[in-house]
Amino acid sequence: MKRRAILVVVAGLSVAAAAGERQMVFPGKTWQQARPASQGVDPERLAEAVAFLKENAGRDGVRELVIVRNGRMIHHGDNIDRMHGVWSLTKSFTSTVLGLLIDANKCTLDTLAADHVPELREHYGKVMLRHFATMTSGYYAVGDEPRGGYFHGPSPTPFTPGPRPLFTPPGSKYAYWDSAMNEFGDVLTRIAGEPMEQLFRRKIADPIGMEAKQWKWGDFGKRDGLVINGGSGNGNRHVRITARQLARFGHLFLNRGRWKGKQLVSARWVKEATRLHVPAKLPLGHPKSPDGRGVYGFNWWVNGIKPDGKRKWPAAPLDTYAASGFNNNDMFVVPKWNLVVVRLGVDQSSKKITDETYGRFLKLIGEAMRK
Repeated sequence: MKRRAILVVVAGLSVAAAAGERQMVFPGKTWQQARPASQGVDPERLAEAVAFLKENAGRDGVRELVIVRNGRMIHHGDNIDRMHGVWSLTKSFTSTVLGLLIDANKCTLDTLAADHVPELREHYGKVMLRHFATMTSGYYAVGDEPRGGYFHGPSPTPFTPGPRPLFTPPGSKYAYWDSAMNEFGDVLTRIAGEPMEQLFRRKIADPIGMEAKQWKWGDFGKRDGLVINGGSGNGNRHVRITARQLARFGHLFLNRGRWKGKQLVSARWVKEATRLHVPAKLPLGHPKSPDGRGVYGFNWWVNGIKPDGKRKWPAAPLDTYAASGFNNNDMFVVPKWNLVVVRLGVDQSSKKITDETYGRFLKLIGEAMRK
């Protein structure tokens, strides 16, 4: 009987130890690294998922892949400190600045953009901040005519409002539009009274330990005395960052804006930004616009139902969301799995990673989950 009691106690300690290993942690100067099995992930199944993504990615493969569970890095490629632009993934940085300004009571989702940029009053006087964040503003800049295969807002002069909106009234249609996001950045900068990069660095990047030399936010130079960072990510005004540093941003959102006991951006904002705001039934505002209907939040992509009736990533949990940019730059946050996945590259010309590929990859990740 005594021997049996001892075995029970030891088993109990083993279970407690395993549970402790899987508690949520936050990185210090470096990420804690852990074996997948210690975080409840089957290593062989995880390897299968990584191999699948490598086979179906462009030439950069999985060299800039980072997988973090419970705050511990359970897989990383051999080039995760390569710093480069992430194109439209920048948009999720921009909307986070909006969240910070709302938290600071400097604006609301219903704030009129024209109250801060008077040039918008004549043709875009009813555009609210929520419209920019959901790609439903109808904003069209002078110079937004197509350039080759680039249709969705390529203007080199995004701060010069065009006299004819894509559509009216704001909110009536959806059009993924880069110059609208750059104008959004302009508006947010006026509200903040400082560049978006400066605000983001002080409120988010520095507190979560993003290495200062391993990320930078491109800009358009000064406008009315303030540097305007790119709100969209086009024209080489995007965020430049490494996969290792970007994972910290994802881990902040995974923890609903909280980092080591301190709320950096409100949990309310994280919840709002990463849920659906664009109905699938909303009409497209431009025939060449990338389609975010049914799957777009506040500049984050969510796992909703597209107009064709299909879910964006069918095998992934419904709470999955992503920040995404051209050249196969993507970051997934999966709250149900306590998981952050970053895959960066500059290789879309060799092969684009599709939703179908990511969906299959996430399915394989799910099959690797033991607990």
